Amino acid sequence: MKRIERIFAVIGLLAVVIVTINAMQLPEDEVKVDAEQLEKEEKLVNDYNVYALPIPEGLNFAGEAVPVENPDIKERMDRELLVNTYWQSNSLLLFKRAHKYFPIIEPILAAEGVPDDFKYLAVIESGLTQAVSPARATGFWQILKTTGKEYGLEVNDNVDERYHIEKSTRVACQYLKKAKERFGSWTAAAAAYNAGPAGVNNRMKSQNVGTYYDLLLGEETGRYVFRIIALKEIMNHPATYGFNFKKQDLYENIPTYKVKVDTAVTDFVAFSERFGINYKILKLHNPWLREPHLNNSSRKEYFIDIPKEGYYSLGK
Repeated sequence: MKRIERIFAVIGLLAVVIVTINAMQLPEDEVKVDAEQLEKEEKLVNDYNVYALPIPEGLNFAGEAVPVENPDIKERMDRELLVNTYWQSNSLLLFKRAHKYFPIIEPILAAEGVPDDFKYLAVIESGLTQAVSPARATGFWQILKTTGKEYGLEVNDNVDERYHIEKSTRVACQYLKKAKERFGSWTAAAAAYNAGPAGVNNRMKSQNVGTYYDLLLGEETGRYVFRIIALKEIMNHPATYGFNFKKQDLYENIPTYKVKVDTAVTDFVAFSERFGINYKILKLHNPWLREPHLNNSSRKEYFIDIPKEGYYSLGK
């Protein structure tokens, strides 16, 4: 009997020792797990950093200096650099689209005598998409129906040339040159593109100032030129602002040739098939054709862009 009691005593002692050892080890294991988790969390935090951005020296728009020595100008410029740098998905899309569309816009600006910086006005107006605003301003340059017609664009349910990149770019150039002649400044001309020449002129008169940077303006026009300059800076120095991409990541402009049409077209689906494409592809390259047919009762000459062979594969 005593022997059995001794055996149970030994077993009990061993159990106490084992529990004690486990109890001593458990906090160490927990510390190890916590340390690993902490290391992972620190790594995630340290792999993404948000930095304050220095204001670059020599900022200008169309060769006209930005007076960042003034504290309010510095703050407004800083805001747009920050917002557009850290809205990464949108800014990266702008890089991609710019590679596709800037080669169309740039030579037109040059031919019209408008500074190259104005291509960034199209960037902030529409994001280089065929956008339509709540006020029904349309296309890359966000042209209103009345303005488009005033400058010679055809705008109706059948054809809307505000969606025509080349033609709308020329209209934007004419509008900007007229504003530049009125105000003597490309910066003020850019502001007038947003607020209208009369709006800018009235503000200048009522506040007795002569430059955009001296005006007290509403939120939209007050930010407008700064947004253009910020996008210009970021898109010209992508690596400086943390954007990483290769040429193959960017969108490509598909080469086209032009087909002259001077009669009505009753069916653009059948018309497309004659050139080895479908209606969707025809519309991608000619968004100004608003309906699946062309009325053309006046027998006007239109030039329709057809993509060169080999760039699209068609299913059935």
